[in-house]
Amino acid sequence: MTQMTLEEKQNFLADLHVGVIGINNPGQGPLTVPIWYDYTPGGDLWVITGADSRKGRLLEVGSRLSLAAQTETAPYVYVSVEGAVSRVEPTAEETLVNMATRYLGEEMGKAYAADSTLEGQVTVYMTPERWLAVDYNKR
Repeated sequence: MTQMTLEEKQNFLADLHVGVIGINNPGQGPLTVPIWYDYTPGGDLWVITGADSRKGRLLEVGSRLSLAAQTETAPYVYVSVEGAVSRVEPTAEETLVNMATRYLGEEMGKAYAADSTLEGQVTVYMTPERWLAVDYNKR
């Protein structure tokens, strides 16, 4: 049995992984790209992107997105979530610092945030509605 409980899915998604986001791209295949994300169990998943980037132009309130996170070594574990964008707002400095330190650590994250511009950056929130997950450690 390789199924995961909701709590296991949420905890895995909250761990540090680079996600792969999938966004409907009318007239073409879905846009799928790696992305930094953050998630707290029971809350919204969120990402930061440029409002004028390809991702930013496709992500608006009500549009749907998927995100998959996985381990890179066997036995593999992955979690995929899908849901509608619940809100899009300008990215606050604290939000950028939090994301950067999550992925780069305190010192490098603060330096990355200090060298970045907030102009044109948006934070996109999605409430997970559907989950798909496998944990091959359970075999």
